Amino acid sequence: MLHRLSLRLRIFLIFAALAFGALVALAAGLVFGFQRLGSPETLSAFVQVGVIAGLVILGLVTWVWYLFDVNVAKPIDILAGALRARAHSDVSGEMDTAIARYLGDLAPAATAAAASLAETRNALAEAVARETTRLADEKSRLEALLSDVPVGVLLCSGEHQIAFYNTPAAGLLGGDTAPGLDRYLFDYLREGPVRHAHRRLIEAGDADAASDILCSTRSGGQVLAARMRLIEGAGGPPGYVLTLRDVTADLTTRARRDAALSVALDRIRRPTANLMTLFGVLPEGEPVPARMETAMRQEVTGLSAAVNDLSRHHDEDRAEGLPLAPARALDLLDGMRARLEGLGLTVETAEAAPLLMRCNGFELIALVGHLGQRLAATGHPAPFHLRLDEAGADARVVLGWQGAALSLATLDGWLAEPLGEDLPDITGRSVLAAHATDLWPEGTNGHQSLVLPLRAARRAGPRPTPVPRAVVYDFDLMSKARNAPVADTRLEDLTFVVFDTETTGLLPAQGDQIVQIAAVRIVNGKRVAGEVFDTLVNPGRPIPPGSTTVHGITDAMVADAPGIAEVGRAFHKFAEGAVLIAHNAPFDMEFLRRQEAVIGARFDHPVLDTVLLSAVIYGQHEVHSLDALTHRLGITIPEEARHTALGDTVATADAFLKLLPMLKGRGLDTFGAVVAEVRRHGRLLKDLN
Repeated sequence: MLHRLSLRLRIFLIFAALAFGALVALAAGLVFGFQRLGSPETLSAFVQVGVIAGLVILGLVTWVWYLFDVNVAKPIDILAGALRARAHSDVSGEMDTAIARYLGDLAPAATAAAASLAETRNALAEAVARETTRLADEKSRLEALLSDVPVGVLLCSGEHQIAFYNTPAAGLLGGDTAPGLDRYLFDYLREGPVRHAHRRLIEAGDADAASDILCSTRSGGQVLAARMRLIEGAGGPPGYVLTLRDVTADLTTRARRDAALSVALDRIRRPTANLMTLFGVLPEGEPVPARMETAMRQEVTGLSAAVNDLSRHHDEDRAEGLPLAPARALDLLDGMRARLEGLGLTVETAEAAPLLMRCNGFELIALVGHLGQRLAATGHPAPFHLRLDEAGADARVVLGWQGAALSLATLDGWLAEPLGEDLPDITGRSVLAAHATDLWPEGTNGHQSLVLPLRAARRAGPRPTPVPRAVVYDFDLMSKARNAPVADTRLEDLTFVVFDTETTGLLPAQGDQIVQIAAVRIVNGKRVAGEVFDTLVNPGRPIPPGSTTVHGITDAMVADAPGIAEVGRAFHKFAEGAVLIAHNAPFDMEFLRRQEAVIGARFDHPVLDTVLLSAVIYGQHEVHSLDALTHRLGITIPEEARHTALGDTVATADAFLKLLPMLKGRGLDTFGAVVAEVRRHGRLLKDLN
């Protein structure tokens, strides 16, 4: 029992026992002396002497205890906390040994041990860094590769917890809440198809088998084509890789195409039936009556219009469905010139307009080369003039020459030919069809040309700020145990959400409201950089100037921000299934819990407070403000980030991650053990669990 008490409390109990023993001995001596003396009239004198002696003893013991506590017990506690910080967390810097000046060589020895530990750790870190540089480079290349994969990729454990996702997957599953590590896949996808495919693959027993499925997001707004492949793990049901592709747009396009085709066929069917009827009643060898001729012309006009509309819809759908890549006009013009010169032709080019076009550059270059070769072979003299001009919303490739004009029949014959021996299946006509365009000859005063318009051209501008593309993963989640109750769960196996709020004031009971909430997630003992919650909140009341001075948030900044009902629901979803962590948690939790009725959800999460965790490690005699804690742990909070919700949240999360190994070093491995220890410091703050 005594070993669970702090050092200072044990020393206090020792001195209290010493004082009690001295008082008992004094009382026993006085009673024995009085009885031996046998003089009743001396009783009052004995009592006075006993009281005075007892007070002197208590005073001396208290004074000696105070000196011992201040100069021995407290410095030992501080040295122990500093050594534990350096032993279990990456904390550097000189230790303050002045407070331990009465402990002899203990403080210098502790400083030397810490310095030696730091040197050893640095040497080991350098050796590890040298050995892992190659692996880190390969990891970076793999992350870059996976982040650019055009389909969504998920890696899930056998219990359907997400252990990996890339940027496209985050976009597909986003909805109201972005996906996160260690979250349940079925928070985002309907579970039926995924569970059935998982079961089928397990029953098949084929490591190379894959299952194609069609699944929907939870909201039903997107239909995704997915492929699942199992990954064998150590024990438990196997995990799996799930690749996702949004086919909602494909289905919409197909439905639109089918509807247009149905309308067009109906428009063709009716005039055709009417024409057949008219021809059926028309007498052979006799002139067509005027009214019948008029009716036939109307039906033919309607039939022609229907066919033209069908052709136009076909061209539009074909153009929209083409996976054409953007190409710069300068690059395209240079490629065409290189192809013509490679065929031995002389080419003059003009400067290309600064355009970007969606096209198949390889096919267009092959087409221009084929046309130039045919022109030269049929006696059209070089040099050829090649340019790429801007034409409204389109672009035009113009291949010109001096000499005889080119007939449409000849051009049509060239377009029907393959573009080369290495391209037997690609003709000029197929290239034009793929780009939903045409090609025609023009000429005036001996200047002849072939004109090729290209759709969807735009001016090239400055490169926009790139959208971050990343992969987020922790493969240890694939084998993470999940069956233990929270109290019995190891700290590193828990998911934590560290959060902070900024408010209009300090008194929620008097109407103060939240103006900003920020949070980060800690999964498997690591802060997930890509999973951040940060939003302003419209408090529905003015922000006092004094509060704005602290956090910098003004009424104008929150005027268009969502209210606490919307933000609170989003934050509750972000923190689902996690342990909440805050610095001075009762303050932030009071604001949230007062809004539970408006939000429509209860914040009944397990809670840890870094103020109390700091007291567990460093003792109650230390200052436990966020600034003091981060200073002790060697964490720097940028000045511009201090007293912002996100800045304080990141600092609190980093402090918690440094406190974790220190708690484990004290034998506090589970959440329940930490809570039991924290409750011993209840006079600092109320434990919220």
